[in-house]
Amino acid sequence: MPPLDLTAAAVMLAALVGYAVLGGADFGAGVWDLLARGPRAARQREVIEQAIAPIWEANHVWLILVVVVLFTAFPPAFGAIMTALHIPVTIMLVGIVLRGASFVFRAYDSREDHVQQRWGRVFAISSTITPIMLGTIIAGISSGDIELEDGYVMSGWFNSWLGVFPLAVGGFTLVLFAYVAAIFLTVETFDEPDLQEDFRRRGLLAAIALGAFALLVALLAGDHAPQIREELFRSWWSWPLQIATGVAAIGALAGLYLRHFFLARTLAVAQVALILVGWGASMSPYLVVDDVRYDDAAAPDITLKLMLGALAVGSLILFPSLYYLYRIFKGRQAFALIDLPGIDDAGPGGADEPPTRT
Repeated sequence: MPPLDLTAAAVMLAALVGYAVLGGADFGAGVWDLLARGPRAARQREVIEQAIAPIWEANHVWLILVVVVLFTAFPPAFGAIMTALHIPVTIMLVGIVLRGASFVFRAYDSREDHVQQRWGRVFAISSTITPIMLGTIIAGISSGDIELEDGYVMSGWFNSWLGVFPLAVGGFTLVLFAYVAAIFLTVETFDEPDLQEDFRRRGLLAAIALGAFALLVALLAGDHAPQIREELFRSWWSWPLQIATGVAAIGALAGLYLRHFFLARTLAVAQVALILVGWGASMSPYLVVDDVRYDDAAAPDITLKLMLGALAVGSLILFPSLYYLYRIFKGRQAFALIDLPGIDDAGPGGADEPPTRT
């Protein structure tokens, strides 16, 4: 049985993967809302709103889980991160609140154009800023620029996140979310081929930008995150994982290009998961490089046992509830892994029901 501290860290990483895939797709949809152009721009925004409206609040459960586990299981790491990265964390949280509030106000406020445009801008801009801040936070804890002395942060509030490398990781995060969102939206628009083609083209463009940002981050990591770079190129697990990530990335791009949208979605999800698993493995044994190890920062065993037990019990409610939510509002398309005959013309309830929108 793995150590309790390692199990708690693995739970955090799994929750972060869930947030990057599901919450990230929501943020990426906001990017495409901001960049909607052409004769179908208004319809593109309508589809984005319809796609995320039933589920966006539920997707935040993964971020809440990350924060709760970090606070409960690793209090010193929580204190260091929230102090050194107070500014990007605050901006990210404000962005999450503004995004949610503006999304709701746009749906229920006046339908006049200037009102809709005002809330739409707030929704789209906050959807863009928030992923960038999430990326800078990840870069900040990975770079070794957070300096602690007797548990106190000595590196200030700017050194660990305001720089070329953190902003490059922030840009990578933003483009990754936009790429995943574009693929998800091709599935959402199965009954509108013109819109589906719009999002397909956006996904292909995002894939090119994603490759450029990935190369930039890899080049900068040598100087700004040497431990991550070292682990990703020297560990026994690194090359198998990188090969698997590359296969998923190429497969997702090929699926998108060849219009196998369900397969592209499955492989894009795998790509995001493998990227984060690789990052998490390269961080080990640190939660904050090079000052906070998860085995040193872990709460007492009794606390970890109670927390993990509560999570196990809660999962018996959480996962069936999420399945029910997605099954009701997204239908069997939500769980399709590959393109199957008839699945792209089935409504949320199955092949015998007409397509519906919520």
